[in-house]
Amino acid sequence: MCFCVVVMPRGDSYQLQGQQGGVVLAGTSTQGQFRWIQVINDAVFDDLVSTNIENAQSDLVGITIPAGVGIGGSFTNISLSAGVVIAYYA
Repeated sequence: MCFCVVVMPRGDSYQLQGQQGGVVLAGTSTQGQFRWIQVINDAVFDDLVSTNIENAQSDLVGITIPAGVGIGGSFTNISLSAGVVIAYYA
């Protein structure tokens, strides 16, 4: 007798590992559906639109976010004036 167990990976953990891909931004902007922003070099956002983080557009724009910081959420517009980030697709 053989018992088989199939473990299906959850979609959210798959996406948090970057398996959906992403885009590198260096002083540019992009639109789409993103779930994680990883700051590679100190970054300054010109615009940051989130559907689930209150005040992201007003409080995170214009300040320096240091390298190494990750920001999770649901983002639809990301614009940088300085620095480098990787925006991972949702």
